[in-house]
Amino acid sequence: MTREQLYKIAEKWFLDQNWQPFPFQKKTWAAFLAQKNGLLNAPTGSGKTYALWFPIVLNYIQQNPDFKVKHKKGLKAIWITPLRALSLEIKQSAERVINDLETQLTVGIRTGDTSTTERARQKKMMPDLLITTPESLQLLLSAKGYDKIFKSCSAIVVDEWHELLGTKRGVQMELGLSRLKTVAKDLRIWGISATIGNLEQAREVLLGPNSDAYENSVLIRANLNKKITVKSIIPKEIETYPWRGHLGLRLLPDVIPIINNSRTTLLFTNTRSQCEIWFQKILEKHPEFAGEIAMHHGSIDKKTRVWVEQAIRNESLKAVVCTSSLDLGVDFAPVETVVQIGGPKGVARFLQRAGRSGHKPGKESVIYFLPTHAIELIEASALQQAVKKKAVEDRIPYLNSFDVLVQYLTTLAVSDGFYPEEIYPEIKETFCYQGMTKDQWHWLLNFLVLGSQSLHTYDEYKKVEREEDGRFKVNNRGIAMRHRFQIGTIVGDANITVRYQKGGYIGTIEESFISKLNPGDVFTFAGRNLEFISVKGMQAKVRPSSKKTSKVPAWMGGRLTLSSEMSKILREELYTAGRNTKEQSEEIIALTSLFDRQRIESIVPNPDQFLIETFETQDGFHHIFYPFEGRFVHEAMGSLLGYRISLLGPITFSLAFNDYGFELLSDKQIDIQLLVDNNLFSTDYLREDLQKSLNDTEMARRKFRDIAVISGLVFTGYPHKGIKMKHLQGNSSLLFDVFKDYEPDNLLFQQAYRETFEHQLEEGRLRMALERIANQKIIWQACSGPTPFSFPIITDRLREKLTNEGLADRIKRMTAKLTRN
Repeated sequence: MTREQLYKIAEKWFLDQNWQPFPFQKKTWAAFLAQKNGLLNAPTGSGKTYALWFPIVLNYIQQNPDFKVKHKKGLKAIWITPLRALSLEIKQSAERVINDLETQLTVGIRTGDTSTTERARQKKMMPDLLITTPESLQLLLSAKGYDKIFKSCSAIVVDEWHELLGTKRGVQMELGLSRLKTVAKDLRIWGISATIGNLEQAREVLLGPNSDAYENSVLIRANLNKKITVKSIIPKEIETYPWRGHLGLRLLPDVIPIINNSRTTLLFTNTRSQCEIWFQKILEKHPEFAGEIAMHHGSIDKKTRVWVEQAIRNESLKAVVCTSSLDLGVDFAPVETVVQIGGPKGVARFLQRAGRSGHKPGKESVIYFLPTHAIELIEASALQQAVKKKAVEDRIPYLNSFDVLVQYLTTLAVSDGFYPEEIYPEIKETFCYQGMTKDQWHWLLNFLVLGSQSLHTYDEYKKVEREEDGRFKVNNRGIAMRHRFQIGTIVGDANITVRYQKGGYIGTIEESFISKLNPGDVFTFAGRNLEFISVKGMQAKVRPSSKKTSKVPAWMGGRLTLSSEMSKILREELYTAGRNTKEQSEEIIALTSLFDRQRIESIVPNPDQFLIETFETQDGFHHIFYPFEGRFVHEAMGSLLGYRISLLGPITFSLAFNDYGFELLSDKQIDIQLLVDNNLFSTDYLREDLQKSLNDTEMARRKFRDIAVISGLVFTGYPHKGIKMKHLQGNSSLLFDVFKDYEPDNLLFQQAYRETFEHQLEEGRLRMALERIANQKIIWQACSGPTPFSFPIITDRLREKLTNEGLADRIKRMTAKLTRN
């Protein structure tokens, strides 16, 4: 069958659906059938799934002309999805095509939710098209005879590649692909990505630099001009002295008409705690929404989440309050409107969420921005500009993640074993390990067999055996079983299962929250008020309660930081505040009273100015700096400056920071001129000074816990019998101290420090921010008290000490005093 005949089959199918294939879909079909690899860049809701399912099926039809009467069994294609929730959606799209074309092909799903019966069935006979996750793919590689499973596979598609890139799950994918390239000789590798800044690099990471796959690849862009409309919910009254979180719920009356005027509305929050609070408050103020509003986040049990997703499709819900759990790929056609509560902190995240509405080709996406404090309106204005300019962040890939490599090599050793001389060239072809030296490789092999230099006397760390023929193999069944339980790179706080006293499952909460509760305490979770009874093992027992409560679980990782692209656009928008109103957005104009007050107390900086404010209160001397670079950079910069100032004379500081600036609070006044004259914003000796200014050992110790788990140095426990977080931290800390004292050249120990600086402290971004400040004129304003810009930073510091009620009262008094002055 010629390619033209194959295209006609596809085009007829589209015609039968009353659709027209897009040029990017046709380009992808042609490239795939020409044996090419590639990366497809297409927005959500544009038909990207059909761009790659179709050529996979057409390729099968071409190779099997009698496909309607004969079925050639065996795995032919793998579809990788980062979210289990997307699996069903993809399966339905695939089955629609293969059933309409009468191909007899089968589609299967293999994720953590797949039943043991279904897995056993798949073990005997794999489906033709398998939908799975990066972790489940690694589990398949740990099966004996995996090469026979993948041998006839002709395609692997990595969906939502932008979500995996820049994470260790992405590294896991790179390693899996490096093996499959060798095992499946006719394999074509394709990625699907939403728009990111570094698309070319994304293709290189997916396929491996200098590899044959990369040489024979294409980048296809959809170039669909999807209309995205951003509308800001501007408060009727702007607080001159804003503070985080206060404004959000006050704007609830403005949200209700939006919900009523749409078929279905998704309300995105940045954290699960915020999701719980908003759901509770909407029902409290508007009980008429009972049964028409739901909540969706990653800690709620799977049955509830699936029910919510289906209810959206069936149009039986007016609104869903959700988190990033609904960010990706699921097609909810009835969703007309999206509301973003609080700054999303990144352009890509905002566009992804906007794309949940109007999730069909040619449909307009409508997203409302609801600020949780007044200054977030600058973020709203910046997002308007980002949408116009199509300015999106880069995703920075990991390099030399040795913990993931140790896990991967153990996976191969658990299955059929591996020969280092065969595996080494494959690994060197990946982006992550392209710079790995022969010495580092030999250290890793020794680590697998001996458990590192300082642990070689302990048998529990000797997991892999080197056999006489040079093959590396795990022969101990117990080691193999524990390794399979622990495959994966997502490491968080230990999760406690929450169940009713009579056994009903509700969801999971992090151990750190449960550990602070006493029996009888009431908290809100999954939209219900629950009374804590007891915790046994890794299960918390609760019962329903009618008591009102303000306790809401807080999950780690809830605090996002401004991305570099978002910071840049935000500064540009802030600088428009000094121009005439024709050049200003309605959000900036709405903040006129705030900017006017800021100018009375201090200044609103322009592009060539860096603002420092100082004032004294009963708490001490406040020194506020405004880089507008995001909380992670500000934490590092604040610590760095504090250390450098202390070298000029004895002084101690407490540090507070948010996305706009940071505060150094001390009992002595700093001479800012001395700071400028001594060039304390210099990038010279940056790494050395950072190490001295921060407790980098403690930060690296926390980072090492994740590395120890991923590399298998510590075991997290069997299902439903997890090891408590304090024990896990204790076990990894003990190993950290051993390596620190006796084996400082241990690659995993060194990796903990490297990742602390490169990923947690964003050292590269900090360096660029310091270079920018060096070219600006430093403006030092000695103020009489807190300014509108400094007020959110000061109140964030108070938040750590006071309850929500106490904080609100204290801020009310502070605001009244400042307004009077």
